[in-house]
Amino acid sequence: MTNDPLASQPAPTGASAGNADGPENGAKVQVSLRINGNDYRIRIDPRTTLLDCIRETVALTGTKKGCDHGQCGACTVHVNGRRVVSCLTLALLHDGDEITTIEGLGTPDAMHPMQAAFVACDGYQCGYCTSGQIMSAVALLKEPCGPDDASVKELMSGNICRCGAYPGIVAAIQHVRKH
Repeated sequence: MTNDPLASQPAPTGASAGNADGPENGAKVQVSLRINGNDYRIRIDPRTTLLDCIRETVALTGTKKGCDHGQCGACTVHVNGRRVVSCLTLALLHDGDEITTIEGLGTPDAMHPMQAAFVACDGYQCGYCTSGQIMSAVALLKEPCGPDDASVKELMSGNICRCGAYPGIVAAIQHVRKH
């Protein structure tokens, strides 16, 4: 007789018991993603976030991993034209979706107007949050937003800048909105 209360518990079954079909044993799923106009047919662990898929599998590292809890906005991308914090969504849920990352917005020689405004208005300092800030700002252009700075700040409140570049960020957004 044993004093261990778990000794009489039944043995686990299925994936938790090490079944070859469980994700912890390398089972992968096929997903088709269209990222920045390019099609990717990849096999991933079903638990892979869209952020990790973009950064680790597709190797587009402009989208940043900040808090990994959806609180900072550094991982913001567009899915079918809408902003999404990519750390909180599974990649397999976006099978067939159109995804745009900062790399798909513009190039150094042909910047998106928001990218150019961030440079002109000093909308960045260390740069870590900048890609997420720009992706949110571009999405904001298509969303209902009042004309004043307070309205812009409200719609950008999901993106945190630890350096405090907020005046430049708001100025960049307002510059693009007016032109």
